[in-house]
Amino acid sequence: MFCAANSKPSKRASSRVTSDEAEILHIPAAELRRALAEIPGVSKTIVDALIMRRRRLRRDREFAGMRVLASRDARDGHQLDDFLDKNRIPHRLVDFESEQGRALSERFHLTTRDLPVLITPAGARLRRPSLREVAREAGLLRSVAEEDETEVLCDLAIVGAGPAGLAAAVYAASEGLKTVVLESYAPGGQAGSSSLIENFFGFPTGIGGGELTWLAQLQAYRFGAKFSTPAAALSLQYNPDGEYRVCLETEGCGAVLRAKAALITTGADYRRLEAEGREQFEGVGVYYAATALEGQLCRNETVVVAGSGNSAGQAAMFLSDGAAKVLLLVRGNNMKMSTYLSRRVEACANIDILYHTEIRKMSGGKKLEQIELENTKTGERRVVRTPAVFSMIGAKPCTDWLPPEIDRDANGFIKTGMSVAGAPAWQANKHQPSPLETSLPGIFAAGDVRSGSVKRCAAAVGEGGMAVAGVQTALAASAESS
Repeated sequence: MFCAANSKPSKRASSRVTSDEAEILHIPAAELRRALAEIPGVSKTIVDALIMRRRRLRRDREFAGMRVLASRDARDGHQLDDFLDKNRIPHRLVDFESEQGRALSERFHLTTRDLPVLITPAGARLRRPSLREVAREAGLLRSVAEEDETEVLCDLAIVGAGPAGLAAAVYAASEGLKTVVLESYAPGGQAGSSSLIENFFGFPTGIGGGELTWLAQLQAYRFGAKFSTPAAALSLQYNPDGEYRVCLETEGCGAVLRAKAALITTGADYRRLEAEGREQFEGVGVYYAATALEGQLCRNETVVVAGSGNSAGQAAMFLSDGAAKVLLLVRGNNMKMSTYLSRRVEACANIDILYHTEIRKMSGGKKLEQIELENTKTGERRVVRTPAVFSMIGAKPCTDWLPPEIDRDANGFIKTGMSVAGAPAWQANKHQPSPLETSLPGIFAAGDVRSGSVKRCAAAVGEGGMAVAGVQTALAASAESS
């Protein structure tokens, strides 16, 4: 058995304890991380064991780790549950009105005014906690700065941990670059919310998006990449003459992150439906991901999926397993998903595809109860009773926080490569921008946030690796000129 300790690095185990049944080596954490990266025989055994343990805990219904106590239809309780679920933290959502919920509330003297409550394995209660408080308790919010540090230096800062950001973290860390990854909510991006990705290389029967991106994050950890969640980048400043040319301010961190290069992989969010009353039902009827959590809410009900791409098709197929009926709303006259997926959707008996159809109104009490649909071709309207609408339409790039010097196209996606060769910063540079380099030398963009990118998981992964090659070239050129 290995026991890692957060102490000063040592070239060997600092102590050894033996018994008839086991042998325990007390190893400094830094040395254990080094062993995981450099000794495959050690890393495979330990990482495989930790993965198996985590999967077992997530399946174990009797596991009493973290518990979220909340009212059944409460939006804030659903958000805490969703945050922990997407970050792969074993936990249980307990209905306040259930027998178990009443027992917990009596035991810990909790009332409805305290909800939602996060109950830790040690019995501590966090009443109405913020996501940052939950992340800190779960061990997700790892500060990139040590105590009293005012700035943190790294080779590469990656903003966003979707498929492109995770791939870049794996490749950069494995190449020896000091890599820091900032993620505002949970690793995986839109891909992490996909119930099943069937056209990703190497998985002949498909793999869940959350599983794929979780494994990628573990791989990046193994090579030494540092993650902080939730840690949204608030601003980016650029100093073309400094070695650490990129300066990032992040949410909740007093220290400034200075990087020799930066990669923007913040992706894109689904656009909000323009339907009357939609805001009222965000998180309690309107969802932007179809996972097992949402699937439980829709069992034996009629549910609605809005969208025509792969994400919408995957959601429709996943929900069709438990829902009585799935209505797939397509604004145009055809679907835009992969051929294998569109054929499967069309052949599914309990999926109805409604072309030229949009949602005009949503209504209900504490949660969504019904929607009004309009056929935009005929003008005909009808009411459908449903507890859930899954919106997967369009894409809005997450670029509002960037400075104007980073060129974007008319839709807000980041321009790269030869399309920014005429930018002022490049006109004064003897080099040409690499394919994924932005209008500011040393700052790169990859994945869905990049203008002209192919909006597919595999394409984003490829761009993440390609961006790291560009980063290495840029760092080498910078070192030569200094």
